[in-house]
Amino acid sequence: VREVASLSLVSSACGVVSAAYASTKESHPCLRSVCDAAEQGVQSVTQATASCVQPLLATLQPHVVAVSEYASKGLDKLGEKLPLLPKPVEQVLSDTKELLSSRVAEVKEPVSS
Repeated sequence: VREVASLSLVSSACGVVSAAYASTKESHPCLRSVCDAAEQGVQSVTQATASCVQPLLATLQPHVVAVSEYASKGLDKLGEKLPLLPKPVEQVLSDTKELLSSRVAEVKEPVSS
């Protein structure tokens, strides 16, 4: 999970969503109270679940390590096939706009002639 979260595309996407969430909470007082209540509920559930799951995680530790190594190798292979993963969202969007613009220009010229 840490490796996925550290990818530029994922971390910048999380940043964009987080900023939009914070802005929405600031702009809409009614939503702020609902969001605050939801956040407190999630925190409480997370704390309760963590204390119950901790003994199970200790038992499964060797399996978790094996799965983590396998997932890491899969993520490395995915990174080789998808070069946009290490890029931030803004750059992916910019590159996509650029690519679309050039493709439209290529098609527009023959059509207009």
